Amino acid sequence: MGDERAAVREQAEAVLRRLAGEHARLREDQWRAIEALVVDRRRVLCVQRTGWGKSAVYFVATALLRARTGLAGAEEPTGPTVIVSPLLALMRNQVEAAARAGIRARTINSANLDEWNEITAEIQAGAVDVLLISPERLNNPDFRDGVLPKLAATTGLLVVDEAHCVSDWGHDFRPDYRRLRTFLAELPERTPVLATTATANARVTQDVAEQLDDALVLRGTLDRESLRLGVLDLPSPAHRLAWLADHLDQLPGSGIVYTLTVAAAGETAEFLRSRGYPVASYTGQVEDADRRAAEQDLLDNKIKALVATSALGMGFDKPDLGFVVHLGAPPSPIAYYQQVGRAGRAVEHAEVLLLPGVEDAAIWRYFASLAFPPEQQVRAVLAALHTDRPLSTQALEPLVDLRRARLELMLKVLDVDGAVRRVRGGWLATGEPWVYDEARLRRVAEARTVEQQAMREYATTSDCRMRYLRERLDDTGAADCGRCDRCADPLFTPDVSTAALGAAQTFLGRPGVEIPPKKLWPTGLDAVGVPLKGRISPAEQALPGRAVGRLSDLGWGGRLRDLVGPEAPDALVPDDVAGAVVEVLKAWAHGDDPWPRRPVAVVAVGSRQRPRLVGSLAERIAAVGRLPLLGEVTPTGPGGPGGPRGNSAQRVRALHDAFTVPAGLAAELAELAGPVLLVDDLVDSGWTMTMVTRELRRAGAPDVLPLALAVAG
Repeated sequence: MGDERAAVREQAEAVLRRLAGEHARLREDQWRAIEALVVDRRRVLCVQRTGWGKSAVYFVATALLRARTGLAGAEEPTGPTVIVSPLLALMRNQVEAAARAGIRARTINSANLDEWNEITAEIQAGAVDVLLISPERLNNPDFRDGVLPKLAATTGLLVVDEAHCVSDWGHDFRPDYRRLRTFLAELPERTPVLATTATANARVTQDVAEQLDDALVLRGTLDRESLRLGVLDLPSPAHRLAWLADHLDQLPGSGIVYTLTVAAAGETAEFLRSRGYPVASYTGQVEDADRRAAEQDLLDNKIKALVATSALGMGFDKPDLGFVVHLGAPPSPIAYYQQVGRAGRAVEHAEVLLLPGVEDAAIWRYFASLAFPPEQQVRAVLAALHTDRPLSTQALEPLVDLRRARLELMLKVLDVDGAVRRVRGGWLATGEPWVYDEARLRRVAEARTVEQQAMREYATTSDCRMRYLRERLDDTGAADCGRCDRCADPLFTPDVSTAALGAAQTFLGRPGVEIPPKKLWPTGLDAVGVPLKGRISPAEQALPGRAVGRLSDLGWGGRLRDLVGPEAPDALVPDDVAGAVVEVLKAWAHGDDPWPRRPVAVVAVGSRQRPRLVGSLAERIAAVGRLPLLGEVTPTGPGGPGGPRGNSAQRVRALHDAFTVPAGLAAELAELAGPVLLVDDLVDSGWTMTMVTRELRRAGAPDVLPLALAVAG
């Protein structure tokens, strides 16, 4: 047996040299993993830092296992390796890497549906060594029922990449990953399984290992000798942008600037371009083709930085990435470590800088509010589903008060738990009993709170920053790094130039974002007794509107959250904000995209929550514009469900017939010769403005121009 293992190691070293170059040698834990997979046919969990070479393990193991297929006397013919991978970007990199080792890799995903039959035929013919699929594919009805059983029966090696996503204790839990339990159960006996991650503390490691069942756990040091960590405490978003403008060209090579929100990514990229830097933005709202082009430009060093949200987090592989800067702290040390781990994989030194902001905690709270819904809402979904007739997510929305993304997340969890099943045409209830695990959800929420506090402590610690991160990830070998800004003299100071700060303040101080009008009613309103469908009649639509800013903006976001955030008291509109509204109106009248006609009157949206704020805002606008203030559209009744976290159908249901145009106001509207300026404090879903506009137009208003202090998001 010793001779066989020695021979396998020699073959493994040869494959590695084809993959990574003539001087490449297997690390000891790489060999232990390959040995367990190829010789012992075991299950292995590899928790190793980014850049350690986890992909080399599964490519080498694949090559060795596939070499045994078809050999005379082979007892265990080996089918293709199946890699479950979270992002298309990672899949593209993996396919290219596999080719270097002579491994034929294909991918099945939503972007190549027309190739599925061809790829399936190639698999059956033994012409595919590696098949990459996304976790979401595991629960696609056609794939799950038509492809997955055959694939599981012939899989030679199953690889679960970014395996921390399996655990709801992890920072990036994805319910679709839980489908792997079904896949694992259907694998033939002695099929090797490899799970890999760079970001798992002891709790997540234990959770994933238990789900793999009897796995060999190989956990290495998480130190990254090339990374030099630092934190810069800057007093405002303008200072942080100014610092980037002053210092970005001093950071080595090209890199990533992470932001916490889509709006911040767009603003940061726009400002840096205005200061002469070649940068691109990368968020979940950017078209896939544009994201791919931006990735390639960074890989080719055609741009200095990619300004990105966590949408880039996993799946981007650039070994010579020279820096990672965070404008705002991620909500956990694990998430932070994973993102900074993209840097310095094949360079001697890489700079990692955190520029935290006071607004970080508010952003963390917002994303936490989108977690798994309360039991009452879950039970409402289960009650709405049938056991014999599927309902689409779209058809479910009018029946439950959950936004689409949150509803889909909940359905995936219920699917994994066996309470519902995804089929062609939507979702079915299984009728199986289901228990709401409130205690576990509470423990997960408490763990998130602890992680957020740990990020605050990371920013202020007087001890080694790398050691702090490693200890939070339960790395038993954690020690002072000797490189960070606590162990050595800081390489960067928080100083910013007067010119850059002035430019950033001017840039962020510009008020004004568009409020696009709604043009379609939500689907399924008839199911909740609302007789509206299809296109909103042009005679009932608003014109494009304006707001001072978004709540997530780097510039006005913080100031606006103080006025319209969930904890904000009702108060008169402050002078500085009123001044910003005037600037918005001036730009709206004389800018590149002016209103079609000047408004001739002001009307307020009657507000239960902030009557003083909305009322005083309407009064100030009317006085400055020398326009008559005609009054307000009155809310009627106690107000229904469908709060700001609800979906569009529920909002329309709650708002339908919920506002009344007083008779006196209606009479004045009928006499107007131009648009009404409709004033409110916050536009969240946009349906309040839409429904109030409908009432005004039906009462005789020629046109309506919405104006608000803030837009959510």
